[in-house]
Amino acid sequence: MDTPSTVLQVALLILFVLPGISYQFVRERLRGAVAGERQVGERVLRAVTASILLDSLYAVIAGPALVRVVHRDDVSGWDAVRQQPRLVGLLALVLFIVIPSAAALLVSLWQRRRLNAAYRSTPTAWDHMFRSSRSCFVRARLKDGTWVGGWYGGRSYASSYPEPAEVFLESAWRMNPDGSFASRIAGTAGLYVRTADTDVIELLTAPSPAASSEDN
Repeated sequence: MDTPSTVLQVALLILFVLPGISYQFVRERLRGAVAGERQVGERVLRAVTASILLDSLYAVIAGPALVRVVHRDDVSGWDAVRQQPRLVGLLALVLFIVIPSAAALLVSLWQRRRLNAAYRSTPTAWDHMFRSSRSCFVRARLKDGTWVGGWYGGRSYASSYPEPAEVFLESAWRMNPDGSFASRIAGTAGLYVRTADTDVIELLTAPSPAASSEDN
């Protein structure tokens, strides 16, 4: 796709894309990402469709008034826009940002009223688990049955959507065969865990006194 090179091309691009982008952005913030919108082409198509719908409503409801903004008896086109920048800026803000965002909010509220269960906008359970957790012990069972674990604190890090689910624990611990914590590994500089290598990952909010005194 060629880059828009004229004022008319830029205006058409804004007209047919920006309202839908504003609508889709607010919808995603309120509803969360969905599988059908992970592809760029699908997202662009949805944004253009929403823009066409909104632009059609603008034309039906306020078409003559909008035409008078850019076409008057004495001047028209870009010259008319330059002579009334505040009005044009206000219209752009309302038509491209405020109304699409309000429409997304109303649609989201309407859909939530129809749902029997609560829906969180956090994209994955992995994000929710670490976004809402405080410092704690984390243990993971690898696919070969081996347990690994460590302390998740202020220097630890958990990846977020859309990146693969991974976690860095700031200190590693020796684990007993039953998955219980034995002792902190001397000289540990951290532990990296991928969920692709594990069967179970568990957060423990009530560590043993010995473990708590070791890391606190």
